[in-house]
Amino acid sequence: MKIALAQISCSLGDLKTNLSKIEQFASRAHETGCELIVFPEMIDTGYAMSTIREHATTWSEGAVPRLCQMARSLSLRIVCGLSERDGNAIYNSQVVIDAEGQITAKYRKTHLFAAPPIAEHLCFTPGGNLTDFEIPPFRFGLSICYDLRFPEIYRQFATERKVNTFIISSAWPFPRLEHFRALAIARAIENQSYLIAANRVGTDDGVTFCGSSAIIDPSGVIVASASPDREELIQAELSDEVIKAVRGRMEVFADRRPDLYG
Repeated sequence: MKIALAQISCSLGDLKTNLSKIEQFASRAHETGCELIVFPEMIDTGYAMSTIREHATTWSEGAVPRLCQMARSLSLRIVCGLSERDGNAIYNSQVVIDAEGQITAKYRKTHLFAAPPIAEHLCFTPGGNLTDFEIPPFRFGLSICYDLRFPEIYRQFATERKVNTFIISSAWPFPRLEHFRALAIARAIENQSYLIAANRVGTDDGVTFCGSSAIIDPSGVIVASASPDREELIQAELSDEVIKAVRGRMEVFADRRPDLYG
C-alpha cells in the first residue's frame, strides 16, 4: 500500500489558504499513486490557542466538508488533524475520510499538553477513547502529538486492538526535536509496527515546529523522512510481509509478562 505524508506550514485563522495547500499536497499524492495521505495537527486553524478558540467549527461546516469533497474527487483517503467544536467544547481531533468522501473514523486527543506557553488544557476538552480503523491488511491506530510520550496507548493498540500501523498528526516544536525522533522510533520498534508521523513546519504564535516527519518500519528503520524546516511530501510503501517478518524473527508479544505489569 503506497502512502504519503504531507509536512506543511499553516496560515493562522486562514481556512481558505490552508485548504488550498492541503488540496495541492493531496493532488500530488494522488498523481503518484498513493492510496492514503496523512497531514499534521490543527491544519485548519493553525496551532495557536487564541486562534483556535475563535475559528474552531463543527464538522458540518469549516474544513471537513471540503476535505470530504477532495477525498471523493481524488479517490484518496485523507487523515488529518483539525479543530472540532461540539457544543461548548473544543477538541483537538483527527478525521479519517475514505476514498468515497465519507468520514470513517475520528479521534479526539486524549493527552493535552498543559505546559506554558501552550496550555492546551485551557482551550481543549480531552477525548475519552482510542480510535483505530482498518484498510486490510493494515489496522491503523490514531494519535496526536503529545500522545507520543505515552507508550501505553501504542501497546494497547498493538496487543488489544491488533493495530500494526500508527498514525500521528503533530505540531511538535524545535526545542524537543530529538525527543520526537527518539520516541517515534521507539514506538515503532517496541510494537513492531509501522509509524507514520506527520509534523508541522513554520511558526505559529511564537512556536516554531521541527518538521522531521517520518515513515518508520516495524524494525525502526526510517524508510522516508523530511527536513526540519521545509514543506515536503514524502512517500513509502507499507508491506504486511515486512510486519510478519519482523514479528516472526522476535516474538515480543508472546514473551510479554502481563502478570507482572498488567
